[in-house]
Amino acid sequence: MLDLSLSKREPLRLLCLGAHCDDIEIGCGGTILRLASLDRQLEIRWIIFSSDQRRKHEAVKSAGAFLENVPNRQIVIHSLRDGFFPYLGSEAKERFEEIKTEFSPDLILTHYRYDLHQDHRLISELTWNTFRNHLILEYEIPKYDGDFGSPNLFVSLDESICRRKIDTILGAYQSQREKHWFSRDLFSAILRLRGMEANASSGYAEGFYCRKGILGMEV
Repeated sequence: MLDLSLSKREPLRLLCLGAHCDDIEIGCGGTILRLASLDRQLEIRWIIFSSDQRRKHEAVKSAGAFLENVPNRQIVIHSLRDGFFPYLGSEAKERFEEIKTEFSPDLILTHYRYDLHQDHRLISELTWNTFRNHLILEYEIPKYDGDFGSPNLFVSLDESICRRKIDTILGAYQSQREKHWFSRDLFSAILRLRGMEANASSGYAEGFYCRKGILGMEV
């Protein structure tokens, strides 16, 4: 497959958005780890919109592990009510307006627009409403709703990165371990499926949805 390369701009500014405390890691944690392993400067803003005290503690631990090689980082965790994002009036929108005034990203990782969880959909919608001239990739979250689609952009991942991603998620989020889908087998299966679809030499990949992009041909 042909590769589309990110700009050589330094630092590369990355905005990671998640409705809930484990969304970013599950949806695009491998991609973040791969970016962090490259020999280039990164500036990462990691923002979560819903948490309680226990999950906030878990999220800080998890984000710290994923970003341990990124000194220029900021982790922000809000406490909007889980499951009620579309019914909170302007509260979620105000958080996005704050982000826009404080940070100008080169790449944004956010939720899939057709995700059947109402909180996920709203975060995706507000991402596009707020950032109209940015490269936005939408990640996917497994759940029983059966809303997986067909990604049109893939990031190939080494097996070691996939192992680190899964180990960190399972180790950090003890509060989620009783959920039947929150398992090593499921996370591995998704990475293998997307790796097959991407014809990745490693056999592993994360899938994304890119609605709009510009092919850069600068020398």
